[in-house]
Amino acid sequence: MSNILRNSLWIAPFLFAASWISAGAAFANPIPEANTQPSQLQLGEKVGIETQGNVSEQLQQIRDYSDRNVKPTVSQITPVSQLSGDNKTKDSTSPIGQVTSVSQLSDVQPTDWAFQALQSLVERYGCIAGYPNGTFKGNRALTRYEFAAGLNACLNRVNELIATGTADLVKKEDLVELQKLSEEFADGLVELRGRIDPLEVRTAVLESQQFSTTTKLNAEVIISLGGVFGGDRALNSDQWRNIDAAPNATVREARKATAFGAAGSKLQDNAILSDRIRLNLISSFTGKDQLFTRLEANNTTAFSGAVTGTNMTRTSWDTTNNADNSVQLGKLYYRFPVGDKLNVIVDAIGGEFYDNFNTVNPLLSSTPIGSLSRMGRFSPIYRVSNTGSGQNIGSGVSANFKLSNTVTLSAGYLARRGNDPSAGKGLFDGSYGTLAQLAFQPNKDATLALTYGHSYLSGAAGDVTVSGSYGSAFANTPFGAAIATSSNQYGLEASYRFSPKFVLSGWGGYTEAKAETSSGTNSTTNVVNKGDKADIWNWAVTLAFPDLGKKGNLGGIIFGQPPKVTSNDFGPAVLTPTTNRREDSDTSFHLEALYRYQVNPNLSITPGLIVIFNPEHNSNNDTIYTGVVRTTFRF
Repeated sequence: MSNILRNSLWIAPFLFAASWISAGAAFANPIPEANTQPSQLQLGEKVGIETQGNVSEQLQQIRDYSDRNVKPTVSQITPVSQLSGDNKTKDSTSPIGQVTSVSQLSDVQPTDWAFQALQSLVERYGCIAGYPNGTFKGNRALTRYEFAAGLNACLNRVNELIATGTADLVKKEDLVELQKLSEEFADGLVELRGRIDPLEVRTAVLESQQFSTTTKLNAEVIISLGGVFGGDRALNSDQWRNIDAAPNATVREARKATAFGAAGSKLQDNAILSDRIRLNLISSFTGKDQLFTRLEANNTTAFSGAVTGTNMTRTSWDTTNNADNSVQLGKLYYRFPVGDKLNVIVDAIGGEFYDNFNTVNPLLSSTPIGSLSRMGRFSPIYRVSNTGSGQNIGSGVSANFKLSNTVTLSAGYLARRGNDPSAGKGLFDGSYGTLAQLAFQPNKDATLALTYGHSYLSGAAGDVTVSGSYGSAFANTPFGAAIATSSNQYGLEASYRFSPKFVLSGWGGYTEAKAETSSGTNSTTNVVNKGDKADIWNWAVTLAFPDLGKKGNLGGIIFGQPPKVTSNDFGPAVLTPTTNRREDSDTSFHLEALYRYQVNPNLSITPGLIVIFNPEHNSNNDTIYTGVVRTTFRF
């Protein structure tokens, strides 16, 4: 085992300790909770809690007014739209409507004089608001505190009428009842003010710190320590065919040196410490829609190309675009419902089908908390458009239509360079991908999906990636990176939860790629002729073990075959032993094991190992290992 493993072993404890300390600091000063639920009894919009006076002062005002001796002085009333009580229930956030009669409040017992008195006051002065279904959402009769809240509302309402010169609306007998009730429930009124004062302070703090009334901000930070180890970098099967055809050892070594190039044959096995940061602004204007804006930065180098020679070793959060932590607009979309069954997603930039559709790998598809590898997240069919977050590409529309309680039909269209009006680009004149899926969920444990994808990739720089950068170089560019290529892709995905502690998922996929242009003008000598085809296959099985060790943890095992070209029309009419064919010779296998330790709701640490046998689908290549420790903060 190389130096990378030893380095990882002594660095990992320090990373774990630093993460733990950072998490402790992050939670040392919590923000006051914003989700205070309404109590069983609510006040009307014009009713307030008097904060500058007290109960005895209000009673004296009523006595004075009743005896016509002194014109009362009313203290400033501060409106309050919510009171926090102890008797909360899970649906206490139900819409609140005006109640004009206490008898409408079905769980208030009309058996004593106090109820009769308060009923009369509420019906006459409209001073209590409750829930539309006429209940306090409680599991018992009205408490003294709750009764005091209603009494306080009526007391303030009468004071308001007196202060505004509409005293003729207040009857003397009502004042007598108020005085009697106030004396009887004086302790409740004092308790009420004791509860309201802290609530008002807390509300003021929340309002001063509120980011927006329509927008929430959340963040996701990944800090990872990782590296690769093994023997040599991987070569593709055409390179090995050329090497194996060498007449002697000297020529063989010379051909190997040429294939590896100036960088040499060895893996770039130095350990790296890198990050990916995403800030998400989530806005809603109706409560059912969502405007999503993401800013992101990433400096995680992909373990491919000069590092390992293959895309099979890539991690799920790496980047091949601006790995310098430059901040960019990664994703922008608007999601909204049309009726009860249709949900529409309009992607302005950064559109990805795997964000819009059910990928049928529920516990391992997430980048920050799921699979460590790119391949282990989901089938490559969900990358048919070759678009993604943080690349300034991917515009279009997707929709999910619920045919029934168990069947969902999804479809979408994404253009790779929809923001560019130049020739061969734009929404409808350049590279694009379409996807349709029928998902069947007969119960909460089982999901089965049939998926079809079609793509056209123009051959412009970076456009041709047929298999999502999962498999061999040939599976991604079966006819070469400069040849316009279309594909028809077919997928079957399934997942079943056998128990709360075990979920089995998997997928299989077939792609028929087709060359849309020729490499030259002579069909006999061309290596690619328009209409040439290639067959590509892939599959995987995932095992997830939720709550392994403790609640929130996750164990995972992923095994499968990355996309592989099994046949290809590429090449001239007459083949020789060294002719390039862009066809894979053997079969690669992906094996991954991970364990996510959930430190707290905001911090998880996931060590894992990814092993690629026969990289680039060629048994001449050395097995490559990728060791990673991913630390994820979500807040």
